[in-house]
Amino acid sequence: MQEVVGSTPILSTKNISHFLWDFLCTMFFIYILYSITSDRYYVGSCNDLQKRLLQHNAGRNISTKHGIPWIIKYSEAFSTREEAMKREKEIKKKKSRKYIEWLISSVG
Repeated sequence: MQEVVGSTPILSTKNISHFLWDFLCTMFFIYILYSITSDRYYVGSCNDLQKRLLQHNAGRNISTKHGIPWIIKYSEAFSTREEAMKREKEIKKKKSRKYIEWLISSVG
């Protein structure tokens, strides 16, 4: 990215883009995937949501291999891996399809 010249901003566009990149790279997510073929949900966490979806749909995860294709139905962002993992455990602990469907419908 080319830096804007001609003014004296507080942060240059070059610094802003690096700041945003660093910020986005340090985000962690919980996600809920849905498989039409197996009619089931999968709850997980990661730091790169799109890359993780590609991995699931490439069959790189044993527990989701038979549900391809998967689509993201829900996600939440967190600033730390610990927060994301805690939330993932909360959702999984409920062991409730009804709760997962309620979460998904609450976004709309």
